[in-house]
Amino acid sequence: MSIIVNLDVMMARRKMSLNELSERVGITKSNLSILKTGKAKAIRFETLEAICEILDCQPGDILEYQS
Repeated sequence: MSIIVNLDVMMARRKMSLNELSERVGITKSNLSILKTGKAKAIRFETLEAICEILDCQPGDILEYQS
């Protein structure tokens, strides 16, 4: 089982760069990159909420479960 991170898809749909999103969310580019590539072990709800607010999406648009 695994969680798939579709952050890059949502960023592309909103035409937003990694730099812009990291600045607006308030996390480093490296941490956002780790999340984007699916290498993160966890995400704070506060961070997920900020990403969803900025990208105007739902958590399910970014995170997907595959068995």
